[in-house]
Amino acid sequence: MAGILDMAKDLGAALARTEEYKALQRASESVDGERELVELRNKLRDLEAQLEASLRAGREPEDEVKQAYNEAAEELQGKPEFQRLVAAQANFEKVMYKVNETMAKGLQEGAQSRIILPS
Repeated sequence: MAGILDMAKDLGAALARTEEYKALQRASESVDGERELVELRNKLRDLEAQLEASLRAGREPEDEVKQAYNEAAEELQGKPEFQRLVAAQANFEKVMYKVNETMAKGLQEGAQSRIILPS
């Protein structure tokens, strides 16, 4: 089991060195460094919590809260820094998809193999 965990750690380290991950980190730091974007994201989180609380209570959220949420979301999505973050996340997710796909293939091949490897 320790060998598998070591390989997982190595994979994580290798992923951290990819250009896609580095771009994601830069984009995230850029968004986190913009006070206006942080405030906007916090506002969205608060509005989302209000919407969820209403729905959990079995009530229709107030129109003002829904409108404020939609406006804040549109404003955030229009910011170039946020657009870069979303693009970087999508690019890194593609890398992770390929990694997961490759691991799944390895699992299938390993399950069919009759060779017993030491653990």
